Amino acid sequence: MRILIPLAGIAALLLNVPAAAGQAHNTEATANTPNNAIETHPDSVKLIAEGEYAYYQKTVKADSIPEGLIYLRAIQFMAAKNFQQNYGYQQEGKLIFTTSQDLNVNAVYVGDENDVVNPYNAQFSIILDLKNGRYRYTVNNIVFFFPTENGNKRETLYDVYSKAGSASESRRMQKVYKSIIDSFEKYISTLVTELREAIEQKLTIYDSKF
Repeated sequence: MRILIPLAGIAALLLNVPAAAGQAHNTEATANTPNNAIETHPDSVKLIAEGEYAYYQKTVKADSIPEGLIYLRAIQFMAAKNFQQNYGYQQEGKLIFTTSQDLNVNAVYVGDENDVVNPYNAQFSIILDLKNGRYRYTVNNIVFFFPTENGNKRETLYDVYSKAGSASESRRMQKVYKSIIDSFEKYISTLVTELREAIEQKLTIYDSKF
């Protein structure tokens, strides 16, 4: 039986905070916080905070791929991921998708029956803008839902981001909020890596020679 931790508010989200959560998470915020993280991976994600809004955005070069092919491969990739396409206009070079994903805060969770489950749901949209041999992704409208005994607790990404660095929060709660951001950023980093690989189609799986 998996151990599901019911939450009486977000304060009970993690009974065991991962060790890495005590360290600064790998988010690079562009407003109101020190920019200590160094982006070393081409698909690392960067949190941008503007006013009371937080999102992720990055431009990726794809010089050797025609814009029409980027557009088509992006649609195919998102369809395979069961993302809902809300908008698409090739002449404009814009695609908009939305999704709802069930994730887990526990960084080492592998589905074992004895694993502690710290689940949450993330709902967000991803916008792709295509222009001049490159594409830009924007992950925004990010809302988290955490299960509690009285129903789901709703927190926006900006809410969680603000509380992770708030002096009014206890150190324990700062770790909790940082671990949530770490978990979501790991998911997004994997998503945009797979998107880039699907657009470039350099992996063996895409080789037309067999």
